[in-house]
Amino acid sequence: MSDAVIVMNRAPVLTLWASVVAERLGHDWPTALSLGKAVAGLNAQSKGRMLGIYGEPKGPERGLPPKKTGLGEEFWIKLCERGVPVKTTEEGVRAVVKDKPIEPEKVATYLTGKFGDRYEDALAAMRALASAFEADELTECAYTLYERFRPEIPRGKRGWGAKGDLDLGLIRSLGGDSLS
Repeated sequence: MSDAVIVMNRAPVLTLWASVVAERLGHDWPTALSLGKAVAGLNAQSKGRMLGIYGEPKGPERGLPPKKTGLGEEFWIKLCERGVPVKTTEEGVRAVVKDKPIEPEKVATYLTGKFGDRYEDALAAMRALASAFEADELTECAYTLYERFRPEIPRGKRGWGAKGDLDLGLIRSLGGDSLS
């Protein structure tokens, strides 16, 4: 196995990537961590519903716009093709789950735990990739880039929580790559 490969599941990879994208789009690192964790959580909920692991969300009948009250949000930020509910706290802008802000310190601990001694390597590779794009271009292609480098896992329920190879060399190579 290459020194540039980390074996892990997709959730921390998306959390770190979405955090790096948010930072590249101008958010400070604590805000970016909060946003990144929210994006990964929203993706997990969506995939879990699709696989039948989670039931459909409670709320309005199908076809009607979702009710956006009671989440504690003040506004929404679009990141990696997800609308993330956020609010301004004394510490700054934070993504929220229901009415609770996502604490960046907990996200940082989660990421360093999942990536271990390869955290700085993964962070540097993702930051290099994000910096290869203008902010408006990155806004449009961030999730597509993630789909290209995320760990390969089995389809369906077999892939839920499964680990795959995250290739840092691939991430670095995408910075000069065209998405067309």
